[in-house]
Amino acid sequence: MGDIGAQAESLRCISNLVQEKETGKGDEPMQVKFPPKNTWPWVDFEEEFRKAYGKNNEKKSSGESESDLSAPPPFKIGEIRAAIPAHCWVKNPWKSLSYVLRDIVVIFGLITLANYFDNWLFYPLYWAAQGTMFWAVFVLGHDCGHGSFSDSATLNNVVGHILHSSILVPYHGWRISHRTHHANHGHVERDESWVPLPETLYKKLESSTKYLRYKIPFPLFSYPLYLWWRSPGKSGSHFNPYSDLFQPNERKQVLTSTICWFTMLAFLISLSFVFGPLQLLQIYGIPYLIFVVWLDMVTYLHHHGHEQKLPWYRGKEWSYLRGGLTTIDRDYGVFNNIHHDIGTHVIHHLFPQIPHYHLIEATKAAKPVLGKYYREPKRSGIFPVHLIADLTRSVSQDHFVSDVGDVVFYQTDPDQSRSSRSKLD
Repeated sequence: MGDIGAQAESLRCISNLVQEKETGKGDEPMQVKFPPKNTWPWVDFEEEFRKAYGKNNEKKSSGESESDLSAPPPFKIGEIRAAIPAHCWVKNPWKSLSYVLRDIVVIFGLITLANYFDNWLFYPLYWAAQGTMFWAVFVLGHDCGHGSFSDSATLNNVVGHILHSSILVPYHGWRISHRTHHANHGHVERDESWVPLPETLYKKLESSTKYLRYKIPFPLFSYPLYLWWRSPGKSGSHFNPYSDLFQPNERKQVLTSTICWFTMLAFLISLSFVFGPLQLLQIYGIPYLIFVVWLDMVTYLHHHGHEQKLPWYRGKEWSYLRGGLTTIDRDYGVFNNIHHDIGTHVIHHLFPQIPHYHLIEATKAAKPVLGKYYREPKRSGIFPVHLIADLTRSVSQDHFVSDVGDVVFYQTDPDQSRSSRSKLD
């Protein structure tokens, strides 16, 4: 990855290693460009900006609005790194494997219970629990992809292939595209996960595409489609070694993962002949769909749906640090430990090498440095029902960003928003 230019925080992201390189001053004022008015019937975004960041966007003595978290932060990524205790960076492969064993025992225990009770009163509970465990397994495979599972690339790849293939995820294909997401988080053009659509591209979308992308629950089932075709405006497949997602030296890895994926699919088809397609649907198919909902919901909410609109960057305004600070921690109640504290997301995005079992401690240590740039998550009850409102509000309002400007925020298509409200009414 080449030099990203003079800016407050220029970083090189090679695989999962983040190296800091200072190339410019961090006190340059932020320039926010608004889309031209009277060219498309969108909401008055200047008014929304003033509401979000204070009356008339008045400047404080420091030179920035107190609530303007899109401005360059007054700290460097090295300061955050230094605040995190050294042991938080240590990867214990035995501890990581113990979490794998825990999840596998629970998964097969749930299958045993489903076969024992085998009635429609128990199956809904089984589907919810097993789908959640599939999601937990995905998170451990995700750690393998980041290298936070262990220091052994061989162990990471073997365990990652087993875990991800078992839930129909192409390990290397997804690992590489997810690495791209981390290396470019918060960048309008280069980010990979739930990327905002520029206005021009949004206006070109078919009505059916808009409907499926911005109407709950359809976005919550988009992950399999993303694996095959990516997002609107992007091309390539996670299964194709020659996709523009990958470099030539990564093709063998992608091919290996694709073969593993199809092997798992063939295994599931053979099970349907042995036990019947209905039994396979009950034991595996519906939990898989629940897992997909978990994945899409969590990954979306870590980058959208905050009370204040989150900035997205282009050009010289983007930096690895500023992009990482637009991620959001979320509290999932009883599920925090079950899915390996993936809700502790800000520090994970900045330092994906930290094992999941150190993320809470690392976040606590980093918060004094992050200050107001850390968005404290809403506390959840036993179940995170509060996140439903955040999700539905964001999906119905966050439609596109301006084609121009290096610091942009989501804007709302009023026609799409009215349609969403009428459906809810």
